[in-house]
Amino acid sequence: MRRVVFNQKGGVGKSSIACNLAAVSAAEGYRTLLIDLDAQANSTHYLTGLTGDDIPVGIADFFKQTLASGPFAKKGKVDIYETPFDNLHVVTATAELAELQPKLEQKHKINKLRKLLEELAEDYDRIYLDTPPALNFYTVSALIAADRVLIPFDCDSFSRQALYGLLQEIEELKEDHNEDLEVEGIVVNQFQPRAALPQQLLDELIAEGLPVLPVNLMSSVKMRESHQACKPLIFLDPRHKLSQQFQELHQLLESGE
Repeated sequence: MRRVVFNQKGGVGKSSIACNLAAVSAAEGYRTLLIDLDAQANSTHYLTGLTGDDIPVGIADFFKQTLASGPFAKKGKVDIYETPFDNLHVVTATAELAELQPKLEQKHKINKLRKLLEELAEDYDRIYLDTPPALNFYTVSALIAADRVLIPFDCDSFSRQALYGLLQEIEELKEDHNEDLEVEGIVVNQFQPRAALPQQLLDELIAEGLPVLPVNLMSSVKMRESHQACKPLIFLDPRHKLSQQFQELHQLLESGE
């Protein structure tokens, strides 16, 4: 299973969802890998506690290899970092990804990540991909490489308009590059059940037939505490309501196997 968590709108909790689902996967015994493709490296920091020059070069080194030429060039290898949590590994991101992007686009290296994931799938039961909040080279590479896409959504009108465009872009990419890609659903994040407007918007999306999942992730200060501790919720406080919602979401996604 190769799942990409993506929305081109920022601030919807993409990295938090990717990391916490990966952590639940690892806690349930699946050998799990998260690949961070965002130059901001939020997932990398969340799962490792590392920042700046302490972060291993990770996925940037793999992409540099794809650009290298000559008989002695190293090809297709990636360094994997072992997190403090059992069964959970990460391929780290660094700011260097932003510098590499135009070179990779120029050289048409859009299918290299898919080949890497096909190899990594031999060692991992579950692979998660965290992407930048933009439909750029790295995100398109992830969507081509994955077999599932999960779309985080926060309940406001700007997100709603962006959602329609995003679903259309995914459908076009599926037709052109990856016919096996499945939209698993839209997961509502930072949900406030007592507020009327979010519930109204959610009901309207469901009425339109959009694939909204039946598990909503609540808004909680516990998530910020989790970020600060660099410890996913399942390991920080497994009994917290938000932790249980992530477990419920993971179970729902796994039931679609």
